[in-house]
Parts: sequence; structure tokens; C-alpha cells
Amino acid sequence: MLAFTFPGQGSQRAGMGSSWVDHPSFELVEHASEVVGRDVAQLLLEADQKTLTNTANAQLATFVTSLVILDAAERIGLEPAACAGHSLGEYTALVATGALSYEDGLELVAERGAAMAEAAEHNPGAMVAVLGLDDADVEMACLRAEGEVWVANYNAPGQVVIAGERDSIERAVELARKAGAKRVLAIPVEGAFHTPLMAPARDRLRKALAAATFFESEPAVVANVDAKAHPGTGDWPGLLSAQLCAPVRWRQSLDTLFASGSRTFVELGPGGVLTGLAKRATPTGSVVNCSVATPAELEALVETLAGAAAQRSPVERPVGEHYSMVERLIISPGTGPFRPSDAFAAAAPKLPGLSDEPDDQVIAVAVGDLVGWAGETEIRSAFAGTLAGVLVLAGERVLHGQPVAWLRALPGDVEATR
Repeated sequence: MLAFTFPGQGSQRAGMGSSWVDHPSFELVEHASEVVGRDVAQLLLEADQKTLTNTANAQLATFVTSLVILDAAERIGLEPAACAGHSLGEYTALVATGALSYEDGLELVAERGAAMAEAAEHNPGAMVAVLGLDDADVEMACLRAEGEVWVANYNAPGQVVIAGERDSIERAVELARKAGAKRVLAIPVEGAFHTPLMAPARDRLRKALAAATFFESEPAVVANVDAKAHPGTGDWPGLLSAQLCAPVRWRQSLDTLFASGSRTFVELGPGGVLTGLAKRATPTGSVVNCSVATPAELEALVETLAGAAAQRSPVERPVGEHYSMVERLIISPGTGPFRPSDAFAAAAPKLPGLSDEPDDQVIAVAVGDLVGWAGETEIRSAFAGTLAGVLVLAGERVLHGQPVAWLRALPGDVEATR
């Protein structure tokens, strides 16, 4: 099983979008600029590291970069069976699985970044990674510091991040060293994230969450707060609000993904921090860990997955494309809001999974039939068959090369290709 993970703040780096400029997926950057009213391309291409350390800049830039990379992966047919994101990356995972629209995700991330930056100004703080110490020992160091310092991230065995007021952190660090901590590293962020010092940001974020629309997700996203998979819509506003002041249970989330069957962990986004954490948190030799930050790394991932598939037995190996295949995708040749044709719009509500009404109607599609439009570009079927599923809804933004629906070949067509 393939699991996609998405990084959070701290993974950003200067020029992180430069390798994607000529890729079709980079069009998401222009759309992001339109939605949030900022020059997102400038952040991804020209901003220096100091500018990107700013909370609002870091979160927006990392979120958009990760989704550009995700879009590129989807264009070549990669699809995860499970998803999770670290802190900010949880919003990326929700967009990746369809639980949030790209537009709502952008607006939430922009508001979250601004709210957290404002809270950090009112309640200054810092974050420090403690290496080589058990979780319980780090927790005890925070308690014995007797101040405003808490565990913020359970990242991996032997790596715990603490956060809080600086003097309290110094006392906790001294206690952690006495308990046997091997190293202590400052994290380049502007505040004590995932602690009670972020409480002022919650009211502002809650208003933004109330305005967003959440959908059932496929696959489910494993949440930071409780390390459990949540496919439904009702849990996420509360989980995302709680996440601001609660520790990120990333090690436990990786355990959940592994227990569900995930054996290939792919980090999509700048940097490779989560890949290193997965290597430490999952059984040695049983998991493939990859990070994708550039087109070249995406190509390397495809080669890695192809090699792993080739090593599996014929029984385990998935059936690839062949001339007797019975399912075909209808692909959009353009980019823009999706507008279905009348016949397609009438059929869609009657498809399985989109209505409680029984599906007793077979919708035949002929070669050249008009499915709808992506902006002003017509989308026509290159195949004949019966309509089997809908992948986008009216009004959603469709990208060039994105599947919009799939067909099952008519029995006669299948026989004719053998």
C-alpha cells in the first residue's frame, strides 16, 4: 500500500518551486495567487530563506509546493491508499484526498498562517528538538521545568520537539541533557506551535473553518491530534482547531499507517524531513521510504515503484493496461471550472455512491460524445462504453490531463480487442 505524507512548516527552502516552473502542474501556483491575492510564484522562486521563515509565508509556500508535486504525481497515475500530513501538512492531505477543495484549503492555510503569526507576536516562544531521549523522559523534563514548556511533536523514536517560553525551554533542555539527551537542535520557526501559547489563534481559525466546506474523503486522513483515520466531514473542524494547541502525534500516526498496511511512504513537498522520520519509526527492511521535491525525484519514484512491482509474484502483481482492458478514462484536454453537458449532468446524480436512489439506468457513451467543458475547452470521450463513475463535480477546477470520468467498455468492444 502506498501512503502519501505531506510536510509542515520548517521544510520550506529558497527556490523550492524553481524545478517545477516548466511543468504543467505549476499552473496551480497562478491559481493560488488569484485565490489568496498574493504573488505565490515570487515566494516559491525568489524569496530568500529569511522571508520564508515568516510563518504566513512558510505555510502558504509549503502548502502550494506540496500540491504542485501531488498534481504531478497524479498526472502519471500515482494514487495513495492512505494519507497524513505533519501539522500544516494535514491541510495538504485533506486537499489531496478531496476532503477540502483547493480554494478552501488555500484560504484556510492563509488564515492559519496569519493567525499563528499574530499569536506568536503576543506570546513569543520557540521550538527545540530533543534527540536520543524517550518520550516519557522528555515529558518529565518539561514538567520539572515548572514553566510554560510542553511537548509539541512526537516525531519518531528518540526525537521529540518541545516548545514554549524561552526561559522555560532552557530549563527543560538542561534537565533533558542530564537525563541523557544526545543532541538539542533549535527549529527555525517564529513561535511555540502546538502548545497553549497558540490559544489566541484558535478563535480566528475557528471562524475560517466554519466557512469552509468539508467532504467525505477517500482515502481517510490520519489526524495529528489522535493518530486515527477520519474519513467523515464532521470531525475535521474540531480536529484542526485542536491541532493548534495539541502535540502532533506523528510517530503514532506512522504506526497507524503501518498497521493499516502501508509499506511505501512517499513524502511530497520540499525537503525530506518526514522521510527521515519514517525510516526511524518503521521496521527496518519492511518499508520503502522516498521523498519527492523535484521532477527528477518523481521519475526516480516511478522507477522505484516499478522495481518493487516487478519483484512481486504474479499473484500479488496488479494487472496493468492491456488490449482487453474494460475500463477507460475520459481525460480533460484543458484547464478551468468544470461544466458538464446536459446528458452528463443528468446522469451523474444517478451513479452509485452519489445518490441513495437505485441505479437502474445504463448511460451509454459513444466516441466523440461531449462530456462537458473545462473552462471554454470541450471535453469529449475518446472511447465508447457505459458511464461507470464521476471524478469531478460541476464548478470544480479541472486541470489539463486530469481524468473527469471513467467508462466500462461495452461487451462487444471487449471481444473485438482480443
